[in-house]
Amino acid sequence: MVDWSSLDTVFLDMDGTLLDLHFDNYFWLEHLPRRYAEQNDLAPQAAKDHLIPMIMAERGSLNWYCTDYWSDRLALDITGLKAEVGDRIGYRPHVVDFLDALEASGLHSVIVTNCHPDPLRLKLERTGLDGRVDAIVSSHHLGKAKEHPEFWHDLQQRVPYRASSTLMVDDSFPVLESARRAGIAQCLAVLAPDSQREANAHHPEIPGIYHFDELLPALRERQSVPSGQ
Repeated sequence: MVDWSSLDTVFLDMDGTLLDLHFDNYFWLEHLPRRYAEQNDLAPQAAKDHLIPMIMAERGSLNWYCTDYWSDRLALDITGLKAEVGDRIGYRPHVVDFLDALEASGLHSVIVTNCHPDPLRLKLERTGLDGRVDAIVSSHHLGKAKEHPEFWHDLQQRVPYRASSTLMVDDSFPVLESARRAGIAQCLAVLAPDSQREANAHHPEIPGIYHFDELLPALRERQSVPSGQ
């Protein structure tokens, strides 16, 4: 599934890959509509019927992920509202063990996320995730989402990498397809991003896992190989 011996860099998505996507889905589909309804004197379902198509229309763009954009458009403090349900932020199963094994392997680990810097800070405060990887890059610092074809070139300027020896792990098939088109050698899908929802179907061309324990034996085997072997 992953040829660990050929890698020197591992790019990791955050939401739905390392962290449970339940937090984000709950926020956008339940908590935000509830708060928007209160703000605008609407019935909860009417608020949801108004918001969801508006949000979905931005899917795949940087606006989709941009806290500032939605705060301005909805006249609400999106980051503050996210903090109200911050207790739902948490790791997916086996992630900590995987990150520990990744560190022990000597591979360069970089979180590459579309998360806006403001909710990113909230998630790092809740999880300490920044202490478990070598670097974190938000697409907002590059001005384009991971789905954008030029994202990977711009990422190269911030985090130099060799596409031929890089793995990208993400729960988004559009992102993984974008990475493949940019020459990223290996791509891996997370099929169960939200602990409260059914898993996604397999992609016909991109291998997938449900949880990171599926990768641990082979990754730990890499750890046991002496340097230079």
